[in-house]
Amino acid sequence: MEASAIIALVCVGITLALLVRGRIANDIVMAGGIGLLVLTGSLTPKDAFSGLASPSIITIALLLVVSQGVIETGLIQWVGPALFGRAKSVAVAQARLMIPVAAISAFINNTPLVAMCIPVVQDFSKRTKIAPGKLFIPLTYAATLGGVCSLIGTSTNLVVNEMWTKSGRESFALFDIAPVGIPVAIAGIAYILIAGRWLLPESGKVELSTSDPRSYTVEMLVAGAPIAGKSVEGANLRGLEGLYLAEIARGDEIISPVEPTTMLATGDRLFFVGDVASVVQLQKLRGLAPATDQVAKLGRDRFRRFLVEAVVSDSSPLLGKTLRESRFRNVYGAVVIAISRNGARIENTKLGTVVLKEGDVLLLETKEAFVNAYGASRDFLLVRRIEDSEPVRHERAPIAGLILLGVILTATFQPFGFEMFHAALAGAGLMIATRCCTGAQARRALNVRLIFVIAGSIALGTALEKSGVAGFFAEKLAAISAGNMLATIAALYFATFILTELLSNATAAALVFPIALNAATAESGGFDPTFAAIIVMFGASASFATPIGYQTNLMVQGPGGYRFSDYMKIGLPLGLITGTVAVTAIWIMART
Repeated sequence: MEASAIIALVCVGITLALLVRGRIANDIVMAGGIGLLVLTGSLTPKDAFSGLASPSIITIALLLVVSQGVIETGLIQWVGPALFGRAKSVAVAQARLMIPVAAISAFINNTPLVAMCIPVVQDFSKRTKIAPGKLFIPLTYAATLGGVCSLIGTSTNLVVNEMWTKSGRESFALFDIAPVGIPVAIAGIAYILIAGRWLLPESGKVELSTSDPRSYTVEMLVAGAPIAGKSVEGANLRGLEGLYLAEIARGDEIISPVEPTTMLATGDRLFFVGDVASVVQLQKLRGLAPATDQVAKLGRDRFRRFLVEAVVSDSSPLLGKTLRESRFRNVYGAVVIAISRNGARIENTKLGTVVLKEGDVLLLETKEAFVNAYGASRDFLLVRRIEDSEPVRHERAPIAGLILLGVILTATFQPFGFEMFHAALAGAGLMIATRCCTGAQARRALNVRLIFVIAGSIALGTALEKSGVAGFFAEKLAAISAGNMLATIAALYFATFILTELLSNATAAALVFPIALNAATAESGGFDPTFAAIIVMFGASASFATPIGYQTNLMVQGPGGYRFSDYMKIGLPLGLITGTVAVTAIWIMART
């Protein structure tokens, strides 16, 4: 190995060690690693930052915007109950969960998909009375297994495709990896259904409490389908986490306590008591609307509004006045959704007649202008915007569904020479143009840190390839496997599988890809490099054994109540099974 290769290997090694240690943010470590490679001459500035201008990397960013449009319109809430239904056993519940999620994950990036599904699965867990621990690992694993069935299912696939095209080869088509991905997904889902009964914990059950230190009483109106015409239990309004339905007002009749069998009708006014996080989720439910008519009077641009908590100060002009007397909406350009007073429920449920006191916490629906104008005002002690509290635009869910379908069909059939990049570009633009998501929401969805880490990972791989390190390890791998194609493919998979549990998927793929390409071209007997690229995709996506292996694993750790060892118990055998299926399928394809 030449001196330049040793220098490159040391630089990459230092970068990987810092990434594994995890004490410094990944994007900072990646920036430092790339800078070190440039300063030592292992990379040119053009090579170092070429990933940021890569069509595949930009495609990842655009697909995140498309996914955000799906989230903001509540499209998954439309189809979730119909897809998951009800189940009487753990295995049936897991099957009804994993099969649709795996299918959807082939077309939606798995990270936003899991984010969308977490509240749906929480509701599914309550309805089926099955412990969350039996459902949330199957959710993230199903999203991963479905993602390897198409090129756009995971960002890892697109990273490998980018390195593949940079090597002078034609891009993979949308379903080129499906002949391997589908058997892998079937085997993985079957294993979870069989082994999950014993290997998944009965965790995640949380005793609900109505004595939250800052609970609100919120009035909601039954606006129509899918709530109207169902019982409280059938509409999934019973046992909401951190929230309970205290009473129902139907004309002059007050229904309290509310029984699970109580039927709901359009126009019913429902009074919920719960904490602020639960109220945010309540505002997003399809079929319910804020009961106050003041919300409509704020204007039609509700999609630009969000929830804010404001604490009434001791010098506020609101003291001793009701909301009606203070003309709150006209003065502040905001509507009070709920009031919390010393953590106690306010018995007077008509908000307009509540006399405000010092320290009252008002939950408001308003715009950015209110936060800017009153954030430092003496009227309020504190003004705090609640994250992710924008109203869901359910009426635009069909539009988001059509846009998503258009992206999938365009990427599949490539009409007029349009490729995946064009489909993602058009889809992201249409999501914003049709107001399925706002420009601010699209910017938040882009996740600049993630994009930079992925682009930086490509630079690390380029350094290994150009310095000769990849060729060196490929020769050693060929020698160890003694020219056996099956052994080489298996070694590539398991090397990537181990790295992806320690590093990010994209980094593992970027490091192994140049070695895999060199190993394939070094083999005698016609080892098509295509199969080397595909096995790297599968190895890098097989992040099952640790919660830190992939961000969706980490996202479900809290809701599922998992420990680190829970992932090891079910994830390590899953990685071995999916690896065996992938290696065997690729070996058979390579020989035919």
